[in-house]
Amino acid sequence: MSECADNTRADARATKARTTAVLAGAALLAPLGLLAAGGNAAAADAGVWDRIARCESGGNWHINTGNGYYGGLQFSASTWRAFGGTAYAPTADRATRAQQIAVATKVQRSQGWGAWPTCSTRAGASGGAPAAENGSAGSGSSKSGSSKGGSSTKGSSTKGAATNGSSKAAGAERSTGHGSRGTAPRGGDADHTVRAGDTLSTIAALHGTTWQRVYAANKTAVGPNPDLIMPGLRLNF
Repeated sequence: MSECADNTRADARATKARTTAVLAGAALLAPLGLLAAGGNAAAADAGVWDRIARCESGGNWHINTGNGYYGGLQFSASTWRAFGGTAYAPTADRATRAQQIAVATKVQRSQGWGAWPTCSTRAGASGGAPAAENGSAGSGSSKSGSSKGGSSTKGSSTKGAATNGSSKAAGAERSTGHGSRGTAPRGGDADHTVRAGDTLSTIAALHGTTWQRVYAANKTAVGPNPDLIMPGLRLNF
């Protein structure tokens, strides 16, 4: 009996030692987990919008080359309208840099950095959008006007004037399109390129309509099942 009792006490001590070791390990790893979580949630640095603009438009915040995208961050007219940009100006190229960034921040919080699929990657964008800069976006359109010829205005972040040729070069440099920001309207009020996670309902809400109308206008492209839409599909409505 004494030998069994000794074995029982030895097993209990070993179990207690293992439990203590596990708890100690968990205590050491917990701060690392918090640090990792904090890193993922950190906002991008304040210069990220300028880097994206240099990639998208050559850094010309008032560019309008007639390709259906406007301003430094190349908003389509439908996206600019959907996220409140018309409170500042009819199109992005006629708004100030700060106003364009204010709208872009709303787009990023809704759609993520994938709204600028190529240029956000080149700019090293990650985490959330940076906090708004000091000095609010204000209201009203920019007096510097648009640069249909591609020339940079006083309000632009670029140094010197860009020529029409350099504006076209900047447009050619942008690759793989503009993702979920949509394209210039063709025959309808708006269009939308489907991204992973999109549904007809979320797309309809973004553009102020119903999913039934979106489906009716794109039934041939979508197919018989409105719940199944493929990323990359362009919807017109």
